[in-house]
Order: sequence, then structure tokens, then C-alpha cells
Amino acid sequence: MKKALFLDRDGVINIEKNYLYKKDDFEFIDGIFELCKHYQDLGYLIFIVTNQSGIARNMYDEEDFIRLTLWMIEEFKKNNITISKVYHCPHHPDISGDCDCRKPKPGMILNAASEFNIDLFNSIMIGDKERDIEAALNAGIGETYLYDSSKVIVKSKATKIVSNFDEIWMNNAYTK
Repeated sequence: MKKALFLDRDGVINIEKNYLYKKDDFEFIDGIFELCKHYQDLGYLIFIVTNQSGIARNMYDEEDFIRLTLWMIEEFKKNNITISKVYHCPHHPDISGDCDCRKPKPGMILNAASEFNIDLFNSIMIGDKERDIEAALNAGIGETYLYDSSKVIVKSKATKIVSNFDEIWMNNAYTK
């Protein structure tokens, strides 16, 4: 079985902007490439699991999302990082009804585990919202980090709340 690094997109890979779908508005968060490269070098597969309710809200469509996602994956490739797959939930319960993929439900993570033979207990999730952490815990991921660069969040079910990515990969038990 393989280990994986699961990342939320908005607020972890890129600076959070409401209903982001244009590459001109996309800004990578400092340290994301170094973090991913570190874990990739340790043999982790890298997955993105992202709620995208802007699709259900008709703020952008699947084609807009795919176009931005392909561009983002290319930017990772330019930094010698392979994104194994991007999973997204285009739903919103008030608009499109209930689903199994919208975080905090674990559907996207469980799909990745099944498709890629992932050892979830020895995998890692980094999110910027408690629902990301809950999805990881609901899936059985063993180590979770809540990324909060503003240092406002004081309580979480996460293994640790971090304000920069160095706090994760420089002190992570799996790297030793």
C-alpha cells in the first residue's frame, strides 16, 4: 500500500479567493512546492481534494474548473511535482442535494484510497477548514494539519494547527 499527501486546494495550495476559477486570480501559497516536493521524495503520492460549490452555484462551470486545474497541475510539473489526481465535489447541499463527496464527508479521499491502493492511516491531510480535517478523520487518515497562516484558529481536531508549511515537514514523524 502507498502513502499519500492529501491537500485541500483553496487556502492550502492557493490563497483563498471566493469562487476562484481564473488562473489570473490564482496565487500559490509560499512553501507549497517545497512541501510537496519533500513528501514526493519520501514516496508519497499527492492528491488534491477540494469542495467546489461554485459549480453548483453557477458561478463557473466544470470546464472552467478543469481548465484551471490543468494549468495548476502544469505549474506543479514545472517544479518537478506530480499530482496523482485532483478530486472535486461540485455539489452544495442546499442547491444540488446531499452527496458523499462534499467534505466533511470522506468520499473523495475514499475514492483515492480505492483507486490508488492508499494506506490511509499512514497518510497525511492538510486543510484550512475544520471540514477538511473531519473528512480526513472520517476516512481514517492518521495525521492531519490545519493550516492557518493568520494564527487565529485555536482549537481543532487536527493533529496540529500550523501557520506555515515548515512546521509540518520539518517536524513530521513520518520523515524520520
